[in-house]
Amino acid sequence: MRPAILALGANLGDPAAALQGAVDALAGSEGIRVITASSVYLTDPVGGPEQGVYSNAVVRIETDLTPEQLLARVQVIELEFGRVRDVRWGPRTLDIDVIDVDGQVSDDPVLTLPHPRAHERGFVIVPWREIEPDATLVGHGRISDLPVGRTGVRRTNERLVVA
Repeated sequence: MRPAILALGANLGDPAAALQGAVDALAGSEGIRVITASSVYLTDPVGGPEQGVYSNAVVRIETDLTPEQLLARVQVIELEFGRVRDVRWGPRTLDIDVIDVDGQVSDDPVLTLPHPRAHERGFVIVPWREIEPDATLVGHGRISDLPVGRTGVRRTNERLVVA
């Protein structure tokens, strides 16, 4: 199995339930084992239209799936939670981004690895640092050394449950 990092986010409906539901759906997926999940963070939206605060978390998994199969699986989970893609960077019921799959590099426009903006997103790096402070993001170095501040990223007392 290969390690992978997924970023979860939601700001419509019941975001905390959506994030936990995503973890549960991942855990119930063939070829995926959820290893750990970060606390839930409240984060200000980045880009896109005017919208509400997001709930975000990062999950470390191990998988037998190819990166493309993993992307397909997380997109099905997003749809199960009512994800609609009408506005780029718009509000959503659930967003699952594939950030890293075992350090692989791909410039495929369907799935670029590592995620092309992960290194500049506090809502990815801050929760990832919590669960894996010594991790490395290919092309950018150790995540603990990335100059991503905590501005707009607030840790809550909520923690996702990994069964």
